[in-house]
Amino acid sequence: GALTSENEAAWLGLNVFLFVYYFLLFDRDKKFYYTRVLLGSALAWARASAKCLNFNSMLILLPVCRNLLSFLRGTCSCCRRTMRKQLDHNLTFHKLVAYAIALFTAVHIIAHLCNFEWYNDSQQAADGSLSSILSNLHQDEESNKWLNSIHTNSTVTYVTFTTIPGLTGVIITVALILMVTSSMEFIRRSSFEVFWYTHHLFIIYFAGLVIHGIAGLVRGQTAENLNKHNPEHCVQDPTHWGRNNTDSHCEEPEFESIPAESWQWVLTPILLYVFERVLRFWRSRQRVVVTKAVVHPSKVLELQMHKKGFSMEVGQYIFINCPSVSHLEWHPFTLTSAPEEDDFSVHIQAAGDWTENLIDTFQQQKPKTPRINVDGPFGTASEDVFQYEVAMLVGAGIGVTPFASVLKSIWYKFQHADQHLKTKKIYFYWLCRDTGAFAWFNDLLASLEQEMEKSGKTGFLNYRLFLTGWDNTAFNFDNDTDVVTGLKQKTSFGRPMWSNMFSAVATAHPRSVVGVFLCGPQALAKSLQKCCHQYSSLDPRKVKFYFNKENF
Repeated sequence: GALTSENEAAWLGLNVFLFVYYFLLFDRDKKFYYTRVLLGSALAWARASAKCLNFNSMLILLPVCRNLLSFLRGTCSCCRRTMRKQLDHNLTFHKLVAYAIALFTAVHIIAHLCNFEWYNDSQQAADGSLSSILSNLHQDEESNKWLNSIHTNSTVTYVTFTTIPGLTGVIITVALILMVTSSMEFIRRSSFEVFWYTHHLFIIYFAGLVIHGIAGLVRGQTAENLNKHNPEHCVQDPTHWGRNNTDSHCEEPEFESIPAESWQWVLTPILLYVFERVLRFWRSRQRVVVTKAVVHPSKVLELQMHKKGFSMEVGQYIFINCPSVSHLEWHPFTLTSAPEEDDFSVHIQAAGDWTENLIDTFQQQKPKTPRINVDGPFGTASEDVFQYEVAMLVGAGIGVTPFASVLKSIWYKFQHADQHLKTKKIYFYWLCRDTGAFAWFNDLLASLEQEMEKSGKTGFLNYRLFLTGWDNTAFNFDNDTDVVTGLKQKTSFGRPMWSNMFSAVATAHPRSVVGVFLCGPQALAKSLQKCCHQYSSLDPRKVKFYFNKENF
């Protein structure tokens, strides 16, 4: 939490710096002295928010370049753990940047509506005031040296829909509103297709952004003209500007547009993203063979697949596309196989239209297996499990999937007596509402129990299964194995008391660094994060808990 906060603080600090720096520049720079006479402080508000918009538009694409992030995680494998952890907060940062873009867009629009009014008022004024004189300068010439971009009496609607900045501004804003509203969690969960298709309006957003400033409606005095016309001195007597003036330092002021620069900010991220999409397309065209497809109880589909050159690490995820369900949609699923296995596998629980259609497709088309496209694998927090002496793994429901990969990998490492295994102890907690969801996982845990007994390391894995939706009165606890799962470890009923769990681990490992890994809901993440903070010792030589969460 604190690490993420540091990054957010740095990003916020950069935004504040950019806004204040450019606000003061446009509010005080001599070049914009006469522009301020017409527009007042609305000029600084519009330009400072524009700079922050460019800055955040530069950042918005980077967190969703998953191949780039995967590459960075790989190159950071020797770096500090904290550096690698930051890469797991990519979607949180993406949302944060999107909210900032929405805020600065609102400021920018309001400021420019004010600017239009001030431009229009100055254009219509015929009272010989300074703003009236400035508005009429060079208006009839083809020299492009004018200051007021509104040359005739116009309405907001007319300027909005007949100028490049106005029209692109409307298009950008509509695209942004649609993208932000459709990405709200309840829409994303209930109708992923709406979110997915609407989010591709980002292409229109970036095209509009690059074109938006080309017309250069906001203008400032030219550098050459500033030498011949010092506005702070010459403003005293505007009637004597020009050729008849004996003072050579008060020629008529000449103005130029501020060059469009959005493209400079966003060109590199756009090129990176284009490369990302080309790479995704190329990887998705590689042939995938589905070697096994099983529908388990509680409507969980297990897919075992083979792909030439596929190499994975523990706890990574892949994106899956099934053309017979949808040609365009790709969905992320955590790999449940271990790196040591020949095939890779995923377990997909029915949770929405796409997953239900996929499961139905595999159930119906028995003679011919549906085609599957795969992009990945991509790295997330669980890769770091073996970097800790002690690991606490918490999976809620189908959130057990990354830890299936971890536990399988441990099993293989035990079988081959791997000397490089840093981990000395693993605590595994699985929270689930009903027994059906345990079915596909039981075999793995049973195999692991046997393997640990053979190798004499029964204490290496301590696992607890919690049935959150059941009452324990119906069960007899005298059996050697659990009534529900058939495992030696008894199933607990209700929700775990996390304070007791953390206290026990802290007592058992007083000088260890403990990695806490969660794949589950946000409410559980907050509880675990709080416990990590609460039970970490201030003494650097004593127990420390580090929190990691899967992010999709």
